[in-house]
Amino acid sequence: MTIVSLTEWNIFLENHPNAHLLQMGEWGELKKDFGWKPVRFILDGETGAQILFRRLPLGLTLGYMPKPVMSNKLQEMSNDFWREVDVICKKNRAVFLKIEPDMWDDEFQLIARYSSLVTSPHNIQPPRTIVISLEEDEEQILARMKPKCRYNIRLAEKRGVTICTWGDLPAFHEMMTVTGGRTNFGVHTLEYYQRAYELFHPKGTCELLVAEYEDTPLAALMVFANAKRAWYVYGASNDEERNRMPTYLLQWEAIRWAKARGCEEYDLWGVPDENEDVLESNFETRHDGLWGVYRFKRGFGGQLKRAAQAVDRVYNPLLYWFYTKLVIGKS
Repeated sequence: MTIVSLTEWNIFLENHPNAHLLQMGEWGELKKDFGWKPVRFILDGETGAQILFRRLPLGLTLGYMPKPVMSNKLQEMSNDFWREVDVICKKNRAVFLKIEPDMWDDEFQLIARYSSLVTSPHNIQPPRTIVISLEEDEEQILARMKPKCRYNIRLAEKRGVTICTWGDLPAFHEMMTVTGGRTNFGVHTLEYYQRAYELFHPKGTCELLVAEYEDTPLAALMVFANAKRAWYVYGASNDEERNRMPTYLLQWEAIRWAKARGCEEYDLWGVPDENEDVLESNFETRHDGLWGVYRFKRGFGGQLKRAAQAVDRVYNPLLYWFYTKLVIGKS
């Protein structure tokens, strides 16, 4: 095992071009500035992970390993891999390590049985999402969308909405705050969005796009990309000119940005964790939680997918029990 620097980790990722956003070195640096400690290790030149540790009282920590880089699915069960993970977690006095595999649910069935892991009752990232294939041309991508979504994209263009790149992070944060108040979503600090932009944008792996009407910002989003994958992570809109449908044209331009970079899929990042029949039966009447965004995201014609359920590797069973009862039990 080799504990590596940020530079060494990024060189490693160059040979793993489909690594998830949450394994990019810049993501670890972002989290480091907001209370987490990133530790990056490479096992055999083909397998590695960026683990984040959050400090707890009494010198303890909790560990989080989102979407680790694996050479193939069988590596998930490698005793060598988990042995090295254990060394790192024990050195950092982790109560437990939460792992969110970079696999879809139907690909990932045996990990807990073979790796002494506990199926977690709690995910950090929304497990259910919609993924849009970008492998066809733009007309074909548009053709897969719901008719109303295509109509709203064209309506926004006809009504004078324009999309451009943006660098006004304070205005973006203000817009995020408006959206958070309207939808009851959590909002990061201005410093968080600024730092994310500073880390990713110079590498060309992030863009901030804004929808405007007559030079007035109406909506904005921050999109990320790495090799063949892109993610819609942060989006916001204010309460002005909503009849011009700016968010539809904005999302379409983000999809076009990702496709122009060579991405083959675009992850809309988070819808309610329900099967498709439940989602389709309830999206017009439910507005709580992620239900409000499902109606919007479904229109873009992607495929509903569910990530593999999070699993926990437990190092302190008593404190883990308190975590499951006191922390998760209240959520």
